[in-house]
Amino acid sequence: MRITAKGQVTIPRDVRERAGLMPGTEVEFEIEAGVVRLVKARTGGRRGTRGQELVESLRGHGDFKMTTDEIIALMRGPSADQG
Repeated sequence: MRITAKGQVTIPRDVRERAGLMPGTEVEFEIEAGVVRLVKARTGGRRGTRGQELVESLRGHGDFKMTTDEIIALMRGPSADQG
């Protein structure tokens, strides 16, 4: 495995799956006695599940001013009885 000119390396799928490294996972590098180790980042607080983190990242981004009925009508398009 080689490091690219941009300093990137691909972590093989089986390694990512076994280590639980999902897209968006924060990681850190630790260096000790010439050994470089990639570890999940430690955070100050307790992190939620992947789903909880996704929901939290979306929170506050839905600013629609339409009612549910208006959204459904928009998705269905004009009805045949409306001319």
